[in-house]
Amino acid sequence: MPKKGDVITVKAISGHAYKYVWTDSPNAGAMKDVYFAPDRSYVVAFFKEPQDANAVDRLQNLVGTYRQGIFGSAGGEYWKKIYCWPSDLIREGSRVGLIVPAYHPEFFFKHDGPTLPMKGLEKEGKWYTSPEHHFRNLSEKEIGNWHSFFDVCLLLARGVRRMHNAGLAHSDLSYKNVLIDPVTPSAAIIDIDGLVVPGKYPPDVIGTPDFIAPEVYETMSLPKNDPKRKLPCQNTDRHALAVLIYMYLLYRHPLRGRQICDIDDPQKDEQLSMGAKAVFIEDPTNKVNRYDVNWVHDNYPRSKWPYLLPWMDLNKLPYTILGPHLKALFDRAFIQGLHNPSARPAAFEWEDAIIQTMDLMIPCQNSSCKQKWFVFDNSASNPKCPFCGTPYKIPLPVLNLYNRASSSYKPTGMRVMVYNGTRLYQWHANPRVARNEKLTDEQKKSLACFQFHQGKWYLRNERAKGMTDLQTKQPIPAGSIVELKDGVQIRLDDENSRMIYVQMVNK
Repeated sequence: MPKKGDVITVKAISGHAYKYVWTDSPNAGAMKDVYFAPDRSYVVAFFKEPQDANAVDRLQNLVGTYRQGIFGSAGGEYWKKIYCWPSDLIREGSRVGLIVPAYHPEFFFKHDGPTLPMKGLEKEGKWYTSPEHHFRNLSEKEIGNWHSFFDVCLLLARGVRRMHNAGLAHSDLSYKNVLIDPVTPSAAIIDIDGLVVPGKYPPDVIGTPDFIAPEVYETMSLPKNDPKRKLPCQNTDRHALAVLIYMYLLYRHPLRGRQICDIDDPQKDEQLSMGAKAVFIEDPTNKVNRYDVNWVHDNYPRSKWPYLLPWMDLNKLPYTILGPHLKALFDRAFIQGLHNPSARPAAFEWEDAIIQTMDLMIPCQNSSCKQKWFVFDNSASNPKCPFCGTPYKIPLPVLNLYNRASSSYKPTGMRVMVYNGTRLYQWHANPRVARNEKLTDEQKKSLACFQFHQGKWYLRNERAKGMTDLQTKQPIPAGSIVELKDGVQIRLDDENSRMIYVQMVNK
């Protein structure tokens, strides 16, 4: 029997040797015991239960074919930041285990909270999805700002999109299986060994409460091999992803409201309220699950009100503060698609909507505002921060993006809000360039920037070669500036690039 501190060497199926430090009390999850490498650069995670032939085959593909497909393709290096993906499979006697990279340092708290010792703990997403945890238990140095949570959601949507494109499903997306850091900002999907491949590798679990799709709850009493039984798959991932994004941005659960489906049986109430009778708390046509401030006061102790409100005030901070792109996807996820899985938005749609929403964000002019940013509400006059109520006091240019179509331009529906420091990039100018993991270093360089000076807004061309004022037909060479006025039309680069049409609001 090894002693605490002994260094054990094990061989993987790849032939590589790995070392881990023995301890009598390893880090334990529901399914695995975890031991650290001597330099803590990776962990050895042994499954507690024996793995049958199908499970071992799945794990071999996980560290082999599937891993190579993700990391060996274009943009592969990028995914090492998004996934904590097992790299090798090991056997030690009857035990089967995985070699898994250690979490990056940013995923551990560096500061204790006001009420809890947090330093050194993993930054599980659960710490950031409840207003009480977020605003009461975490240090202000750990929570970033509202803009940084959009960055986190973008990374998460991108990671799910890549898995789904590879034909895989995570099967247990939840705040337990996602690590985030809103400061850097960063996100990592963990516990990937339960990947589902339709028709080949079924799920090991039904998911984590709060994130289990309604159809899984609704059919969980059926035998596992019953064709009517709904099990985790890409459609259930889509539900969990929508829940995560909603909770990261609004700090409340989209389905947990005032509705009680069974007052005598909490377990049955849970299955019904999250399953067959699930209703979006902000459904405009079905308000059975909607709550208000009085309900919050009646159901939570007074000591929690300062943290729960205004986030649980659906009138003050409705989901519409997220802007039109995300509002439309939440309608599909929690109204049309709640009980119709095929109607749920795909991960790539969340990715696109988040990018377009971030282009609509502007910094709050109140330096004391805790959220620091908000989404422009399309108001032509008196736009104000929904969190602190501070109005914007200067004119705001809105850039409407148009695509070149033969000899004319057609609207794309995409808009960019201008504030001091706004920049335009290749993905704004070139419809063939997408803001994703395949961007080159050259494409990441800004084309133009904006500045407010003595009551006027200016665009400065930083490097675009073909930028042109389409009204005067005058080129705007790199290094030069042009004033932004109502109705100005500027081609951003070459003849096939997009045009911006300037609309001045809050004049």
